[in-house]
Amino acid sequence: MHLYFTLRTAEEGLALPIHYNHLLQGALYGILPPELASFFHEQGYETGGRRFKLFTFSCLMGERKIEQENKKITFRGEVRLVVASPLEKFCTALAWGFLNRGFLRLGETEVEVVKMAVQHYRVTGDEIAVRTLSPVVAYSTLYRPDGRKYTCYFQPGEPDFDPLITANLRKKYQALYGCEPPSGEVVVKKAGRGNWHVLEYKGFIIKGYSGPLRLAGPPELLQIAVDAGLGSKNSQGFGCLEIRGGGRSADCG
Repeated sequence: MHLYFTLRTAEEGLALPIHYNHLLQGALYGILPPELASFFHEQGYETGGRRFKLFTFSCLMGERKIEQENKKITFRGEVRLVVASPLEKFCTALAWGFLNRGFLRLGETEVEVVKMAVQHYRVTGDEIAVRTLSPVVAYSTLYRPDGRKYTCYFQPGEPDFDPLITANLRKKYQALYGCEPPSGEVVVKKAGRGNWHVLEYKGFIIKGYSGPLRLAGPPELLQIAVDAGLGSKNSQGFGCLEIRGGGRSADCG
């Protein structure tokens, strides 16, 4: 399920750090009832020693101005935010929280909630066209000869990308349904011009790809990708997708 929120900034706009994912994540947890927020923040759904929150969210989309020297981004007018999850209880609680409160607090600033729409995307075949609403992250942790760890990030078309994406979706399926996922690999291909992003989340550098994509593979895994996010770090605001029907991928700077 995808929740589409339209937010309205004050006359002076909404000024945020360029790397604002942690503020959005915190705002979403703040909207949820405390016990549900605690479950998703501290626990989530576990399989094979891994925990998955099974939700994702988009970049903020709207008129904006970036000030690189001050590391600030300012949004003006109406701003769109998309949150996606296969979990009905999460989506219902979030929707009620937004509508009942009527505003979203991002850092020290409040923005008004003016509209909400719900979209159910149903995957019925073994291939879909999507666009990214936040960058897709795929990575491996490797070791240098001296034993030090480092992180290598990948983008669509590189040999390690599809196996990482497939393994991640299979684990999400297991965490959500408690059973073995269908066999078969998910193949991700670029379907137009894209961007490679270097972003920061709470002091850590994260790299991800945004742009139109074509996904092929078992429909059940494609559905997980659409509902819970493609790739890693979804609950930090990465890998949010929507079925393509025109428009452009969100650009997160």
